[in-house]
Amino acid sequence: MTATATTVDEPEQLEPQAAPASRGAALVRRLVPAAAAALSGVLLYVSFPPRTLWWLALPAFAVFGWTLRGRSWKASLGLGYLFGLGFLLPLLVWTGVEVGPGPWIALVVVEAVYVALVGAGIGLVSRLPAWPVWAAAVWIAGEAARARAPFGGFPWGKIAFGQADGVFLPLAALGGTPVLGFAVVLCGFGLYELVRLAVEARGTRVLRRGAAAALLSVAVPVVGALAARTLVSDKAEDGTATVALIQGNVPRAGLDFNSQRRAVLDHHVRETERLAAEVKAGKVARPQLVLWPENSSDIDPFANADARAVIDEAARAIGAPISVGGVVERDGKLYNEQILWDPVKGPQDTYDKRQIQPFGEYLPMRSLLGAINKDWTTMVRQDFSRGTEAGVFTMNGTRVGLVTCYEAAFDWAVRSTVTDGAQIISVPSNNATFDRSEMTYQQLAMSRVRAVEHSRTVTVPVTSGVSAVIMPDGRITQKTGMFVADSLVQKVPLRSSRTPATTLGIVPEMFLVLVAAGGLGWGAATVLRARRNTAAQR
Repeated sequence: MTATATTVDEPEQLEPQAAPASRGAALVRRLVPAAAAALSGVLLYVSFPPRTLWWLALPAFAVFGWTLRGRSWKASLGLGYLFGLGFLLPLLVWTGVEVGPGPWIALVVVEAVYVALVGAGIGLVSRLPAWPVWAAAVWIAGEAARARAPFGGFPWGKIAFGQADGVFLPLAALGGTPVLGFAVVLCGFGLYELVRLAVEARGTRVLRRGAAAALLSVAVPVVGALAARTLVSDKAEDGTATVALIQGNVPRAGLDFNSQRRAVLDHHVRETERLAAEVKAGKVARPQLVLWPENSSDIDPFANADARAVIDEAARAIGAPISVGGVVERDGKLYNEQILWDPVKGPQDTYDKRQIQPFGEYLPMRSLLGAINKDWTTMVRQDFSRGTEAGVFTMNGTRVGLVTCYEAAFDWAVRSTVTDGAQIISVPSNNATFDRSEMTYQQLAMSRVRAVEHSRTVTVPVTSGVSAVIMPDGRITQKTGMFVADSLVQKVPLRSSRTPATTLGIVPEMFLVLVAAGGLGWGAATVLRARRNTAAQR
C-alpha cells in the first residue's frame, strides 16, 4: 500500500514544475531555428561586396539547410521568410537612401516572399536522397522567378553576384549565373549534410551512402570550378583597343542632382577636354573610343542646340567617337539612350535601354498609387519607354555592346550584346542617387561576373563612381574613387569567341528549374505516401 501511494503521489507533485519547463523547452526549440534562419541570412549578406568574404555563403547555406531539413512546409515557409529578411534587408538598404525607409522595406517584404516559397520547397525535398542537389535546384528556380516578376523582375542578390572574388567564379563561363549560384548553394547544403552525418554516424551502409552523396555535393562544385578555369582567358583574339572612360562627377549626390542637368553635362565635357589636353601633351595614350556614363547629358542634344554644341566640342577635342548617355524625347516618348557621337559627323547611332527600372524610370499602377498618395507620382513624372533592340556600336572598328546600368543584373540583356557581335561590353551607369552606399560595389561585382561569363572586357563608366575597367577574367585593372572627376585610359583585349554560357543561354537555368520541379513532385509524393501509411496504421 505504501509503495502504491508513493507512485501515485509523485507525479502530482512534479506536474506543476514540469509544465513550465516543457513550455520553455518548446519555446527554445522554436526560437533557435528562427534565430538561426535570420542570422544565416545576415551571414549571406556579409558574403556580398564590397566585402570579399565570398566563402561565408557556404556556412550561411549550411545553417539554413539545418533549419529546414525535415520540417513541415509551413515551418519551412516561415524560416525561409526570416532568412530572406536577414539577407535582403541589409543588402538593399541603399534603395531607401534618398526616398526613405518605406520603399526599401516594401521591396524587401515582397522579395522575401520568394525566399519563403523557396524555403517551403527545400523543406519538402529535404527528405529525399541526395537532397542538397534538389534543394540547390529549388533555390535557383526561386532566383529565376524573382528575375522575371513582378514588373519585369528584380535579380539583385543572385548568389552568383556575391562570388566575383571566389573560387567558383569560372563556372560563370560554363553555365552563367544559374550554374555559378547552383554550385555555391549545393556546396553549402552539402557541407551541412557532411557535418550532420558525421555527428550521427553509426557505421551503417545507409549512412555511408549518404556520406558519399554529401561529399560529392561539396567536391563536385569545387572540382568543376577548378576545371572551368580553362574557359577563362584575357588574351586578345581580335587585337586590342585603347578605351577611355569619363567620370565627370555630379554637383551633389542624391535625387537633386537631376535638377543640375546642365552642370552634369558640363562636368563630363570638362573632364573629356582635360583628358584631351593630357593626350596632346603626350602624358596619356590617345583613346580610340570614349565612353560616357548613363545620364551624362540629361539635356536632350537632339532638341537643344547648346547641348549638342558642347558635346561636339568634346568629341572634336578628344578626336574619337563618344558613347553619350542621354535622356531623349522622341514622338512624345521618353528614352534612356546611348548616342554614338562621331567627332566629325555628330550623332550616328542610338541604343535605347530595354530593361527600365520600375518605380525609378517608370511607375507601375500609376493611377492606383496616385489615388493613395499623389506625392508618389511626382517622383516619376513621365514614364520612360523601353527600347526593343540590342545595342552594339561600331566605334573606330571596335564593336561595343551597351548594357545600361540596371540591365547588368539581367542575364538576357548582357548576353544579347555578345550574340550580336560585341567584342567588349560597356555598362554606362548613374549611381549618384544612391550616395556612397554599397550599391555601386554590388553592381560592379555583377560586371565582373559578366566579364567571365562572356569572356569580354567590361568597362563601367559611372557619373560619380566607381568607374572601372574589368578584364575578361574578372580582374579590375583600373578604377576611380567616388564623387570625383576622373578618367581611365587603357588598352584592352578584343574577343569574339563564345563561352559555353553564351552559347547555351537560358538552357542551364531551365534545366535546373526542371530538376527543381522534379524534386518538388517527388518530395510531395513522399509526404502524401507517408500520410496515407500513417492513416492506414490507425
